[in-house]
Order: sequence, then C-alpha cells, then structure tokens
Amino acid sequence: MAHFNLDNAVVAITGASGDLGRHLCAALAARGARLALMDLDQQSLTAQAETLGDASRAHGWVADVRDLEQVRHAMDAAAAHFGRLDLVIANAGVATLEPLAQQSEASFERTIDINLNGVFRTFKAGLPHLRETKGHLLAIASMASFFNSPLQGAYTASKAGVLALCNSVRLEVKQQGVTVGSIHPTFFKTPLADQLTEHPAGRRLYNDNRGLFKLTTVEDVVAATIKAIGRRSQKAVVPKRNLPIAAAPELMRKLTDRLMFGDQKIKAALDHFETSAPEQGDSSS
Repeated sequence: MAHFNLDNAVVAITGASGDLGRHLCAALAARGARLALMDLDQQSLTAQAETLGDASRAHGWVADVRDLEQVRHAMDAAAAHFGRLDLVIANAGVATLEPLAQQSEASFERTIDINLNGVFRTFKAGLPHLRETKGHLLAIASMASFFNSPLQGAYTASKAGVLALCNSVRLEVKQQGVTVGSIHPTFFKTPLADQLTEHPAGRRLYNDNRGLFKLTTVEDVVAATIKAIGRRSQKAVVPKRNLPIAAAPELMRKLTDRLMFGDQKIKAALDHFETSAPEQGDSSS
C-alpha cells in the first residue's frame, strides 16, 4: 500500500477543538492538508478554522459523535465542500475516574457512547467517501487498549473496544483499498489527563507518573500520529518504550488473521451482505 501524502489531502477530524485536536490540526495544516473540523460548538470551530487558512483550507461543522445522522451530515457536507475526503480521524473522547460501585449508569454509557460508539459512527459516516479515494481511517485510542486500570472500567473498556473495532474493520475494507490505524498514547499533558492525574485517587494510582505512566508530551503524540498516517500504520504506541505491552496481543492477532480469515473467506462473507438491505437491525426477538 502506498504511503499517505498529506499535501492537499482532505482530512475530517472529530474532537477538532479539544487540546489534542487543535495541536493535530495545526500539524496537519502545516503539512498542506485541508481540514474539515468537527466538534460541538460552531463558534469555536469557526475561530479555529480562521487560524488555519481560508475556507478552501479549513472549515468547521458541528458534529456530535453520539448522533450518527449528524456525523453523516457533516461528513457529506465536508466532502461536498472540499470535493472529497482522504483521511477520517476519530479523535473525540472523554475520560472518567470512578469505581463501579459509585459510577452511574448514565456516566458509564456516556463514556462508551462517545469513546467507542463515536468511533463506529465516525468510521461509518466517513467510509463511503474513503472508498472513492482509497483513504485511511484513524482512531485516537490509548494505552488503555492494552492494559486495564482500576476506577476506569468504562474508559478502558471503550479503548479496548476501539482497538478491536479497528482490527475488525481493517479486514473488511482492505480489499476496497481503505486502510485503518489506531494511535495509543500514554498520559500526556492536557486538561483531560489532568482530571485523572491530579485527582487524589489518581495520584494514589499513578504515583508520580513513573514508568508506564510517565507523562509524554502532546507534541510527541502529534509527531507519532503524523508519522503513522504517512505510513498508513496499523498501530502506533506513544512513547515507543511501551511497545512491548502492545506487542504480545498484536502478534496473536496477526496470527489469527492469517490462519482464520483469509481474503477469499472475508470476501465470500461480505458478498452475502451485498444482496441484503442496508443497515439491517438485530433479527433476534
């Protein structure tokens, strides 16, 4: 698969106005990308777009990743505005620090709905456009995809789910020329991380952010993400010293993909759905 060229590529990104989103958008624009910014507040998006260039270089659309039709409308509008989409980045996310006994059902469901279901909706809305351009789907996940910490059941479940979703979708869209990747940073200095590491319970869990939990920088996360996009990497871990944690399950996944899910088998399974009605619901009663 050819490397991904960001120069003049059209990139749609959710969570564009968040801390990582802003840094990532600036880095993408600096490399010549045209940006479809998606987040919750139109005023913030408009102001952000103006810092990145005129409307031919950056434009914002309101898109709540908890609403598939809203995300789909934003993706379609962005594709019409720029002429195509080449890269879709599912970046929107939230974090929680709550024990199961105290966490409300609403809090758990909100975390899953944004962090995991939001990636599904972003990918689903963007995929029809990326089929046309042989583009790339990217999810911003976490090292929590590989290890599970207490008081973060919803968050770690959501990020493990994002990794699994990416690994599954990759097998489906490979023959359409679309690639799929995920980014897995440890803590880096943002308001989102501060909520966890500055909480009294978080300080007890993560000590002084030594070892595995040592803070990296948002600049390092952005640099690794840009590099991974250029290579159409399946996975990037930030910082690299944490790679062994991710390596073991990744080796087993690749072995399973090769032994159990060959291209012809996947194609035969997908062909079944080509003659079925789109977006069928659960047929169970």
